[in-house]
Amino acid sequence: MKKTLLISSLLLGLSNTTLAAEITRYGGGSFPIAAAVEVDGIVYESGKVPEPKDVNAEKFSAAYWGDTEAQTISVMERIKDSLESKGMGIADIVKMTAFLVGDPALEGKMDFEGFMRGYTRYFGEAAKQPNLPARSTVQIASLVRPGMLVEIEVIAVRPKAK
Repeated sequence: MKKTLLISSLLLGLSNTTLAAEITRYGGGSFPIAAAVEVDGIVYESGKVPEPKDVNAEKFSAAYWGDTEAQTISVMERIKDSLESKGMGIADIVKMTAFLVGDPALEGKMDFEGFMRGYTRYFGEAAKQPNLPARSTVQIASLVRPGMLVEIEVIAVRPKAK
């Protein structure tokens, strides 16, 4: 509708017609990025990384972060919490990009099966959550901290009020 209005306005020469987006930026703490940005009900969540699984383990070790499945669950919980703080939920996710680092225990290959075990706790038959997102999963060289294997970013759409 807005695109049609803009095109019509341009064709008719109505230069005083203004289209403005409603933008909300959610804080990112001390790091100079937004944790999320919402534009007209579409929420773009910045990539989330896992919390340490065992803070008493050697820093940045496999035991510290956990395996790919544990890291996926940690990241999904962070995404879930972030969306819930905005009055949304996992079911509102329409697009997901998962970045997986090759696991040293798998000769540097990404642990897609471990990722899927974590992912299906939130999406698919086992999760009883029918709103599946479009998704891309890619292997990357590394993440911000040694030993991190998973980062996920999502786009969610705020449901219209009924």
